[in-house]
Amino acid sequence: MGGFRKENGNQGGGKWLARNPFHFTEGFGNPDTEREVVDRVVVAAGQGEPAWAEGGSYQVIRVVRFATDLWDRDSVEEQERIIGRRREGRWLDGTPGEEQPNFAADPHGKATPLDSHVRLAAPDRRNLPLIVRRSYSYDRGGGDSGLIFSCFPEGPGPRLRGGTGAPGGREPGEIYPDHGRRLLLRPPPGDSWTEALLQS
Repeated sequence: MGGFRKENGNQGGGKWLARNPFHFTEGFGNPDTEREVVDRVVVAAGQGEPAWAEGGSYQVIRVVRFATDLWDRDSVEEQERIIGRRREGRWLDGTPGEEQPNFAADPHGKATPLDSHVRLAAPDRRNLPLIVRRSYSYDRGGGDSGLIFSCFPEGPGPRLRGGTGAPGGREPGEIYPDHGRRLLLRPPPGDSWTEALLQS
């Protein structure tokens, strides 16, 4: 399955941004420097991982099919309420896209609904899960389109093992007709494991 990134050249706040099949800009939240990326995703000694995993990384891959025909029936205002951002990335409370909103100041979800995607995914935007992520769009025709979501987390925490369901109080099938398939990898450092995989 091949993926692509539309408009993968719009840079904002030091980050490469792109529009996904839901017409929303994504790419905010990733580290600004290579050093920060390494600090987030490389398994270090003392993290409780096996010795062979030290120097490697976790990778989570998920393929998510979108019900874009149903989604496009909603108004832009309703779509933004469901996601919790404006299409261009700005937060609903007016915070610039490259900064983090203070959800603690909005405990009842008057600005950003409590059941929006951004609040379900990370309720505390000031204490975010340490991941590096990127999504690629795919379109196989016949209404089969969506995202290939790839991320490198600090570890396989519960939120990455499971899911939050559909945002906006929707039934999952209204937005995600196929919840997708998840693959969790923990490759060790070096290239020997890839060579062994290719030879198997």
